Amino acid sequence: MAEIEYGGIKIKGGKILIILSLLGTLGGAAWSGFTFYQDYLDMKEKIKKYTAPDLTSIEERLSVLEATSADTNEYVSEIRNDLKDDIRRAEDIAYDAEKFAKDSSRELQEDLKVLENDLKLELNKAMNNPLNMSIAK
Repeated sequence: MAEIEYGGIKIKGGKILIILSLLGTLGGAAWSGFTFYQDYLDMKEKIKKYTAPDLTSIEERLSVLEATSADTNEYVSEIRNDLKDDIRRAEDIAYDAEKFAKDSSRELQEDLKVLENDLKLELNKAMNNPLNMSIAK
């Protein structure tokens, strides 16, 4: 077996492997820590150099959209009120037309009854007429 003597200490093969693994692990940890720290420094530098984008054009468009939306809401409200008024007028016209039709129908029925009664009277007179009796016999 391999054996190393250093400063009066003898180290055999199994311990050499353990020491080499431990040194490799420590080296990898040191390298990972350095890499992480370097990334941190790079990120810190980028954050210092960062400038916020100019959003004024978006804010302007947003304000235009808000104004347009307000105008549209007002216009829709006016249309709704106009439609309500139009519907009320149409209902009034329909009510007046219905009332006129009912009144006209009632008057027409009364006139027809008067004419019917007049016709009955005339027929009765004609039937009771003595001249009518002679023609019928």
